[in-house]
Amino acid sequence: MVKEQIVARGIRDEKVLKAMRKVDRRRFVSGREGERAYGDHPICIGNGQTISQPYVVAFMTSALELSTEDRVLEIGTGCGYQTAVLAEIASEVSTIEIVEELGLRARRQLNQMGYTNVEFNIGDGGKGWPEARLFDKIMVTAAPVEVPDALLEQLNTDGILIIPVGGADQNLLRFRRVGEGIEREQLLQVRFVPMTGCVAS
Repeated sequence: MVKEQIVARGIRDEKVLKAMRKVDRRRFVSGREGERAYGDHPICIGNGQTISQPYVVAFMTSALELSTEDRVLEIGTGCGYQTAVLAEIASEVSTIEIVEELGLRARRQLNQMGYTNVEFNIGDGGKGWPEARLFDKIMVTAAPVEVPDALLEQLNTDGILIIPVGGADQNLLRFRRVGEGIEREQLLQVRFVPMTGCVAS
């Protein structure tokens, strides 16, 4: 999976490649879907949500430019696979899931796998982390029509936000806080499930 779907498409970040070799994707999908866990496609995880294809996970993680000292906010825990990849690299991961069933399932899975640097919250990720806190990196795995202001406000100096934005046509954007300003960069076209919650559109 890593060699043919990720390295072959240009991902060179060794921290990301190491994390994706270590985290067993099959542990995050159930039933018949387990047989498709390593395929080059997203997989349904229930409740109208999906786990992104391996390349997209690797691309977004690499685009965050993670360091081992980073404090990361993830919006959209889902099944917890992306969370685990982030937790393999970053110092701390705070993750929010609006669908309670998915959030609780992901927490059980990650706890069973021994991750101690992840904290969980059930709620509307578009509002940001409920406590006043700044994050070095923020990753969003569902697409709002517009970027929630709350996420930009929780971005630390020199921090990076990766987020898919749009309706039928979506673009993956990278925002970087530079001094008092925000730089915006378009990375690639994507297709994510819509963000839900009071600030989704």
